[in-house]
This record gives sequence, C-alpha cells and structure tokens, in this order.
Amino acid sequence: MKGKGTEKKCGDIDDNQKELIPHGTIEFPCAGYEYQYTEETELFIPWHWHEEFEINYVKEGALKLQIPYQEFFMRTGDLAVLNGNILHYAEASPYCELQSLVFSPLLLTGSAASAFSVKYLKPLSSCGAFGGLFIPAEDREAGEWFRKAFSVLRSEEFGYEFIVREQLSKMMLKIFKRMEEQILLPETTQNMDTFRMEQMLAFIHDHYEEYISLTDIAAVSGIGERECLRCFKRTIGESPVQYLLKYRLMQSAGLLLSRTSDSISDIASACGFDYPSYYARQFKRFYQCTPKEYRKKRNLS
Repeated sequence: MKGKGTEKKCGDIDDNQKELIPHGTIEFPCAGYEYQYTEETELFIPWHWHEEFEINYVKEGALKLQIPYQEFFMRTGDLAVLNGNILHYAEASPYCELQSLVFSPLLLTGSAASAFSVKYLKPLSSCGAFGGLFIPAEDREAGEWFRKAFSVLRSEEFGYEFIVREQLSKMMLKIFKRMEEQILLPETTQNMDTFRMEQMLAFIHDHYEEYISLTDIAAVSGIGERECLRCFKRTIGESPVQYLLKYRLMQSAGLLLSRTSDSISDIASACGFDYPSYYARQFKRFYQCTPKEYRKKRNLS
C-alpha cells in the first residue's frame, strides 16, 4: 500500500508506550498494514497504544490479541476492533498473516462537532466497556466490509477514499449498536488501571537491563506491591515479574542477531540476567531453542 504503511505497524514508542509513527496523512488519516509472523520472523507485537481505532483481520493462521481485561484468540477470517488509546499486544500462534486498518475517528466524522462524532463515535470511544470487540469469521458481512476497504486502499483505485470511509462507517455503526447498552453505564476502575499500566510498562521497558524489584515497579504508580500484582493480573493476565522476564528475553533475541560479536554471556548481562545459565534455561523455555541455536538459525535464514 503505497504511502500507507506496509511495514510492521508498531514503530517507535514514547515513555508511556504511545506509538509515535503516523497512520495515514492529515488529508486521509487511515493506514493499512499487511505482514506475516512466522518462526523466522518476530512473533510479537509488544504492548503499545495509539489514539486511532484499529481493525485487525486474520487472513490466515492464528493470533492471540490481548488488551487489558480481555484476550482474543483469532483464527482465519476473524476480526477484532480496538478502541483508541487502548494498550494492546499480539502474538502469533505460531503463524499468522495479519491485515490491519488504523484510522482516526475524524476520517468518519469530518469534525468533532458533527452528528457522526457527537451521537456515535465520541460516546463509543469514551465507553469504558469498549476496549475491543471480537467479530468471528461467521459474520460474513463485517468480513466483506473489511476486505473491501483493505483492497481498495491497497490498489488506490479512483475514489478509494469514499469507499474506505463507507466500509469503515458500516463497521463502526455495527460496533456502536453492539455496545449501545454499555455506553450508558458509569465509568469503572479500568481507566485508572490502564493509566497505571502505561506508567509501569514504560518503567520496565526503560530499565529492563537493570535490577528491578516489585517494589520499584509499584512505586512508579504510587501503589503498593499487592495492588501492583492485582493491576497486572487484571489487565494483562500475568505478574510484573513474568512480564519483565518475557520482555528481557524478547530484547535479548534481538541483540543476539544485531550484536553478533558479543558472547551469549554479554547478551544475558545486557538484558538484566545475572547468570548466563539461568538465562539460557529461560530462553529455551520461551523460544524452544538455545540462544546459540536461535542466533545460528536466524542468521542463516
């Protein structure tokens, strides 16, 4: 998709895990992405967020898509619609061809004062119960809308802007109807959890190579250790220590390939592991091969 993003969509992120890359242009704030995740490529999209809505479609394979409080196990033909400003993470299981559309509400509303914004998209985007919505492959109507929008955006056929906006408008109206009852419900504690998670994840990502304790992570958000544990469990389903370990291993995998002159011990130390033997054991549990095997296999591919 020329000019609309064909690379992996999770680019640079700021200190609060907000994605910094633009999606589309000011004139047409919508971007499409298509990529494959296999054993030979990275299998993860790390935790991040952006202001735009996002629709993910599994063209083939399987994907675990995670947002605070929810997990979607997606297979061929399934869709997931994500609200803006929502932390999300994805992991192929173990292979996935994924297509995504990321777009600003202004693409559909025209202005913040329009009826489309005031009556529909603003209440939807402000709904605490709408983090994301799973749409199974059996909903052929929604699948056709997505595929049509994605196809014309890729081809840039004459008038594609109108067609993309029309298909996405149908999709978001469907989501509004599904969420209409929840939109009227009062706010919950979820917004506070999300804010705290953004702070704590940013701290882990910035300091993963250092010694980090549970107390350190909790202090970032001004909460106690027990509440920190509960917050992680509620939102992403794992403990801070588990997440820290997984993030260190993911970072080490990248360094194994980019710093080929460094020893395995050097890589382990650079990612916060005190003992190379412990690092090797955890790496094999996570990647199903040793660091040495991983480096050799990936460098030969």
